Amino acid sequence: MTTVLPPAPTPSAAPTTAPAGAAALAVALAIRTDLWADRVEYREESRWTSLLDPADVAHALDPSLHAELHDAQIWLLSWLPGQGTPLHDHGTSAGAFAVARGALTERVVARGAGGDPHQSTADLAAGRVRFFGAHYVHQVVNTLHEPAVSVHVYAPRLTLMNTYRLEETGLVRVGTERAGVDW
Repeated sequence: MTTVLPPAPTPSAAPTTAPAGAAALAVALAIRTDLWADRVEYREESRWTSLLDPADVAHALDPSLHAELHDAQIWLLSWLPGQGTPLHDHGTSAGAFAVARGALTERVVARGAGGDPHQSTADLAAGRVRFFGAHYVHQVVNTLHEPAVSVHVYAPRLTLMNTYRLEETGLVRVGTERAGVDW
């Protein structure tokens, strides 16, 4: 197994929606709890996820965001205390997530000076947003004692997610999950 970090996407794999556009959508949807609050569920065994159809939320968004919706995939996630993701990326998809309720902790791993891995961690309370380009490697966990809800927007739509293990020499890809097959 090798891989320090996946290569940067080629222009043909570049997202059609800028990460900032995904961030605007994530924030706009996170504050519109009337669009999703009655759908949220919590599961003890794992995080709960649900896709939101862009056509179902377009009426509630400023028309300036409608173009961003065209290629967007929108996920609503709930997190009980202790639930989280493995260290992963989103393949060639750019995206953003906004914390709508509760708080989440994000750990980001990137190449540091000299190619060594660099880690940073941030606690994200309700109202905070993170946006990122393709191949952004992070882990998100609910480290507190209250449930959390977040809205995630990806463009182009997620087709795969790579999972990683951090070693002294860098990130090692340990798996790939494919949309429609593994989730």
